[in-house]
Amino acid sequence: MNSLYRFYSEHFSGLTAAVMIAIAAVFLSEHYGGPTMLFALLLGISMNFLADHEKCRSGVDLAAKKVLRVGVALLGLRISFEAVGQLGLGPVILVVVGVFSTMVLGFILTRTMKTNCAFGCLTGGAVAICGASAAMALSSVLPSDGDRERDTIFTVVTVTAFSTIAMVLYPVIASFLGLNDQQTGIFLGATIHDVAQVVGAGYSVSDQTGDTATIVKLLRVAMLLPVVLGVMMIVRYGLKTQAAPDAKLPFPWFVLGFVALVGLNSTVEIPAQVSGFFIDLSRWCIITAVAALGMKTSFGALVKVGWMPVAVVAIETVYLAVLCLAAIFLFGL
Repeated sequence: MNSLYRFYSEHFSGLTAAVMIAIAAVFLSEHYGGPTMLFALLLGISMNFLADHEKCRSGVDLAAKKVLRVGVALLGLRISFEAVGQLGLGPVILVVVGVFSTMVLGFILTRTMKTNCAFGCLTGGAVAICGASAAMALSSVLPSDGDRERDTIFTVVTVTAFSTIAMVLYPVIASFLGLNDQQTGIFLGATIHDVAQVVGAGYSVSDQTGDTATIVKLLRVAMLLPVVLGVMMIVRYGLKTQAAPDAKLPFPWFVLGFVALVGLNSTVEIPAQVSGFFIDLSRWCIITAVAALGMKTSFGALVKVGWMPVAVVAIETVYLAVLCLAAIFLFGL
């Protein structure tokens, strides 16, 4: 009971604020039109001050991370292996090429700008894989020095801001270029940095776009473990240095939940009422997470990091978008 009360007291205020913003976003969308996710994002940004409030901080973090993962895992009930197979091999190749080439670009940019190569690893991994989560994971296995924490903070701030901008801008770009729902889903899933923004952008276009974007994005998330392992091996043996003593190998467990539910949905006929309930729950979890991410987004903080981190992340972001669009148009993904 004590632990339950402590959890309640620590997270209630922030989580309630995120849920209330989600409810307001749904209300505005249903009564005045417009994408729910965008309303949640903008309302969340307007409440940015709550993310720094002592009573709300932990609850907002809970909504932005764990509630999001629950929502994404439950999306597995919308998707079957047949739908994954319909994507073909092209998106898989695109994801692998995009991840490794973006990380290589990060190293090249940081060497050109004569800054720490570890910063290139952080930004390249964050842009290519899954945003702030990838930055934190890679930071845990990079050499511990005076700049590591600063570089990690810079990366998280810039990547989160660019991911938020992409969530709003990329669906417009896809529409302008005449991409169909599946191509738009591939574009959004292969380019936007954070999972929440991918899901938000995808389902703001259509259900098919959201499903496709989620599958492609989770392919990128699954690249986190081999990339972190590879970086750790290079740091420990290739560079003859020691990784951070507290290094852990993270694993995106919600991906396993997603895959398990996709398998269940592909092999068992789930009653419509049951699947409908959990799909609705998934939608509310994701809207709440997007609201919380908006609350955690501070454009003022972006100004303080200087031009170099912004330039590196911007170039990597544009490169990944151009690579994806080129693959779509040249190879007919």
